[in-house]
Amino acid sequence: MRIAVLMTCHNRKDETMSCLLALYNCILPDTYSLSVYQVDDASTDGTSEYIRNKYPNIIIIEGNGNLFWNRGMHLAWQTASKNDYDFYLWLNDDTILVNNAIQGLISNYTSLKNDSILVGTTISKKNGKITYGGRYKNDDLLMPNGEVQRCTLFNGNCILISKKTFYAVGNLDPFYHHSLGDFDYSKRAINHNISIYLGSNIVGFCEEHESIPAMRNSKVSLSKRIMALYNSLGNNPIEYFHYDHKNENLSIAILHFITIHFKTIFPKLWKK
Repeated sequence: MRIAVLMTCHNRKDETMSCLLALYNCILPDTYSLSVYQVDDASTDGTSEYIRNKYPNIIIIEGNGNLFWNRGMHLAWQTASKNDYDFYLWLNDDTILVNNAIQGLISNYTSLKNDSILVGTTISKKNGKITYGGRYKNDDLLMPNGEVQRCTLFNGNCILISKKTFYAVGNLDPFYHHSLGDFDYSKRAINHNISIYLGSNIVGFCEEHESIPAMRNSKVSLSKRIMALYNSLGNNPIEYFHYDHKNENLSIAILHFITIHFKTIFPKLWKK
């Protein structure tokens, strides 16, 4: 069985290399193999050169500097899918896998009767708190309990997807620059009757982004908050409108579009 690992990065060489080191230390079941597809979105810190020297078998795909997470992952998947892998593993380059992470997700997948997406959960090394993983509806992140659990939304840090699911659901939606692509894929999968399960155990470590976004920071001027809102790394209202209209309905899309702007004008209204 062949697994394509899909990654994207931009100017965080140390994190990327730590991620790759942990990935290559992972235990694989017999008959399984990994191929890594790494999009380097115009890094200037020598990431590609380092990878070529350390891991010459990694397929490096050069980005234009404007891909961010979602479009970078879309490009990695588009490239890898030409070789028709049995599985695709999304992996954030700031996620450090434990050595049985992939083995555990594959075991979870094979234990299920129907084709399913398996979601990996990450925790903080600092405090052991869950940082990314799966949710049931809009509730808090689920805690792995040793068994697979149904979920309906997932963060894209570590996700195992079969080629059958890829054929049914397709690639990530390239409309999104950075965020929302993973949540959107969750909803699309469910609409195609693909079940989503949280893996039975923690797969690794990833820290939360702790700083307050500029659009939510009352100490930042209004003009800069608006600029940050429309930044590809912000809660871009146009991309949210696309997400809500596609996955909910027009009324919710319009309401959300208005409230995002209202909260940016009055940043203390954002939930902590």
